[in-house]
Amino acid sequence: MSIALFVVGSTILFSNFLDSTLEEIKNKVDVNVYFNPDAQESDIFLMKRSLEELPEVKSIEYISRDQAIANFKARHSNDYLMTQALDELIDNPLGAILNIKAKDTSQYEAIAKRIKSDQETAGPGGNLIYSVNFSKNKVVIDKLTDITNGVEKVSFAILLVLIAIAIVITFNTIRLAIYVSREEIAIMRLVGANNSFVRGPFIVEGIMYGMVAAIVATALLYPVTHWLRDATQNFYGGVDFFFSYYINHLNQIFAILLVGGVFLGAVSSFLAVRRYLKV
Repeated sequence: MSIALFVVGSTILFSNFLDSTLEEIKNKVDVNVYFNPDAQESDIFLMKRSLEELPEVKSIEYISRDQAIANFKARHSNDYLMTQALDELIDNPLGAILNIKAKDTSQYEAIAKRIKSDQETAGPGGNLIYSVNFSKNKVVIDKLTDITNGVEKVSFAILLVLIAIAIVITFNTIRLAIYVSREEIAIMRLVGANNSFVRGPFIVEGIMYGMVAAIVATALLYPVTHWLRDATQNFYGGVDFFFSYYINHLNQIFAILLVGGVFLGAVSSFLAVRRYLKV
């Protein structure tokens, strides 16, 4: 049971790591609306306010034409030909930009459709938008959505398997204990011991197995997460996912494993007693 609970604890830590990673990626995904250079700022802000009213929209960042060209020059500062070509231009060739973030990755498509609908309603004379890069981000968004859904399903399946393994292990352990104590059980029957008196010690034994397993599993997570700290810091540039989460949430992790261990121990021992101990 210690191994099963250890894997449960590891799953909790890994889920936090994956959630943090996915959240970081999600924060970098957005829909970028590029406007024509001749688009009026008042019209752009009107569209911005209209989009902000959508329940799917989390935030909208406005980047002016001047800021857009400054950002472009900064990204291509090492490209001499590009810098020289930009310096020779009289007018700024770039338009303003709206960076739109949704509350959930699955909502980006609805936002993009709303933008397209507004453009079609405006007609040729009101065409402010040069391009929308949603199609480029759609692959990333779809993959993120699939990963999130897949992780939830796999985590649930793993938990079910671990619960089954823990129950089987404790069930067989209590069955062996009943077999070893068969003579003592026979004596208790002869002296008229009631059912609770005979079965109680085995139920308590199962609960104790669960408690000890929770303590062992929680203790084993310390060296593992400590070792993973160095690995994640080297790979993610100083960011520690596992060890800091383990230390900051030690009480919660232990409580989850303890409750889970006691519950599984009690259930599996109760099933074993009912199956093999006839009193």
